[in-house]
Amino acid sequence: MKLEAQWIVGFVDGEGCFFVGVNPHPEMTGGYQVLPEFTVVQHERDVQVLHALKAYFGCGVVRSNHGDRMAYRVRSLEHLKDKIVPFFDKHQLKSRKRQEYLAFRQVIVKMSRGEHLREAGIEEIRAIASKMNTGRKR
Repeated sequence: MKLEAQWIVGFVDGEGCFFVGVNPHPEMTGGYQVLPEFTVVQHERDVQVLHALKAYFGCGVVRSNHGDRMAYRVRSLEHLKDKIVPFFDKHQLKSRKRQEYLAFRQVIVKMSRGEHLREAGIEEIRAIASKMNTGRKR
């Protein structure tokens, strides 16, 4: 299955998620672990679409999510920075998910600069992440 960029944009607008987890982790520099993730979930009957996304981007994994759901996930900072972010910079999301993407992008940029390794950087990232998805004012 060959995918086109604008189809991917529409599909991710409806089915995708940009998420940043910030979890206490005493062994990490700064005491926290920052976990950015781009995910698309589908019923297992449509798993071929997730594999097509993986092939298109050339990164990520397709795994079982919950029950009969499968997920395409990209967690590698390098892959997020070099493949996912440039794609969505070039091919803009159309729904309010664009705001989530822009916040996600801010975190990826900060992490690429090593800001997640400083206390002040962690606090900035936590503030951004807290407003993403369910935390954003409607």
